[in-house]
Amino acid sequence: MNTEFSHVLLNGSTVALTLRGERIAAIEPLSESAREVAMPLPVDPHVHLDKTFTARRCRSTKPGLFGAIEAMQEDIANWSEDDLRSRIGRALDEASENGMTALRSHVDWNEPQAPLAWHILGEMAQGWRGRLHVQRASLTSLDLLGDPDYGPCIADRVAKDGEVLGCFVYRNSRIDERLARVFALADRHSLRLDFHVDEGLEADANGFDRIVTLTARHGFRGRVLCGHACSLSTRPETEVARTIDAAAEAGVALTVLPTANLWLQDSSGDRTPRMRGLAPVHELRAAGVSVLFGSDNVADPFYPFGSYDSVEVLRMASLSAQLDPEGWLDSITAGPARSMGLEPPELAVGTPANFMLIEGRDWNEALRSPRARRQIVRMGRVGQEERRAA
Repeated sequence: MNTEFSHVLLNGSTVALTLRGERIAAIEPLSESAREVAMPLPVDPHVHLDKTFTARRCRSTKPGLFGAIEAMQEDIANWSEDDLRSRIGRALDEASENGMTALRSHVDWNEPQAPLAWHILGEMAQGWRGRLHVQRASLTSLDLLGDPDYGPCIADRVAKDGEVLGCFVYRNSRIDERLARVFALADRHSLRLDFHVDEGLEADANGFDRIVTLTARHGFRGRVLCGHACSLSTRPETEVARTIDAAAEAGVALTVLPTANLWLQDSSGDRTPRMRGLAPVHELRAAGVSVLFGSDNVADPFYPFGSYDSVEVLRMASLSAQLDPEGWLDSITAGPARSMGLEPPELAVGTPANFMLIEGRDWNEALRSPRARRQIVRMGRVGQEERRAA
């Protein structure tokens, strides 16, 4: 049995999509205007499922990133097995309902032993196999992961579980020595690396540069993903240009997180923020760096709003970075998939029929209102035809 979707905008042209079973059987051009826009199902490279949905019980009393970290540390006492399963389950349900097909979640790891959230998320990921691919990344301070007594234990466990080694890097002492150890651990175990780096506005925060250098030295092209790099928005432009060119040459990808970055950067609580902390996405892409967008924190002290919805993230990125969303669809689809080591999704004849349709004659119209009607198609099956985005 065939299913047809007509008047669909795909790759800049109006087409009719014909499905046969679980695959796309035909894509035929049409001369009429589109009524819906199409995109592959999204992939989110950067979320925090262990922290999610804690905002109501865990509020930061101090502005900015480190106030949120302090508030979150106090809440960890509440992270029982039941609490984690409930909050993570709600997040995965929401991500799936919004069409997501894969995500990478960072998990706070503050001791040499694997935390409870690491175990719980690993178990829950198995239950979601075939519907939503869940990848875990450890999130440890560079001081701990780069410690010769503790780092190897963490890397051994991450490697045993087949996951991603990650850490938080921000103006650390002995930064070169500790980063070198982290790269050596990744090299030893053939691990992918994911860094929260330079998540602040100080112009002397240049951990991103050091990670780029080590990526090139180890030949880790395509294996290193950084997140944030907010300080690139404040450093001298000539210096930033050199760093961006080096990142492109080394094959380092960067996830920009518009929600939490806009919420936390230049925050004082009693004045309007002037500096917003967005990395220079246009310049990065122009140089050849793979730029990705992620949901980051959802309903926790780092960002009390948000949802697991990559289309909403693209809308926020379009507004904050003044970009044309149609030209950046790969930043929430194929780009994140490649950086996570997954097969990049595409819509072509013969490929699995996994895609999203959003009501609108073009992408500006589709993203104009969060209430635009969506259809999610998974393996040729249509669901939630009348769902309206929250």
